[in-house]
Amino acid sequence: MGFLNGETRAALDALAALDGGTAQSGRTDASPPLERVRAVRRALRALEAEPALLAAVREARDDGVDWSQLAEAAGLSEGAAKQRWAGDDAEIADRREASRRRKRARPSSRPTELPGLSVAEAAAKLGVTPQAIYLRVSRGQLEARTVELPDGRKYKRVFPDGDAPEV
Repeated sequence: MGFLNGETRAALDALAALDGGTAQSGRTDASPPLERVRAVRRALRALEAEPALLAAVREARDDGVDWSQLAEAAGLSEGAAKQRWAGDDAEIADRREASRRRKRARPSSRPTELPGLSVAEAAAKLGVTPQAIYLRVSRGQLEARTVELPDGRKYKRVFPDGDAPEV
């Protein structure tokens, strides 16, 4: 019996079965491509949720492994490793739920009906870099305003023609 849970083992076995069919036939199209994509994604999701990973992290920490070593082993930044694995089960669950709430609350796109131009649009219109736009704004050569939407998002808007609305 290995250290992986049943769901992870099943996902990996299904992926291996698809890979075995490909290898035996010598053709890359032995299984349908979408089936292979789904199998890889199922295996990745199962591995990400694998309880053995958190157990291994906790064992490593108990053995004196520091966060930078864990992060390197996992291919993460030190901050991301701490965010993912620091604390007890309740703290980790609370952080994940807070992240899910933030993601649900965020709109998925930028509004298109804002006054003026974005910094990138102004840069393209004037044939300069975005940094040059910020410099011109700081020098008072260009008019700019920060527009705040009701949901709290803020956007810097540039008014090359000086027609900025009153705040």
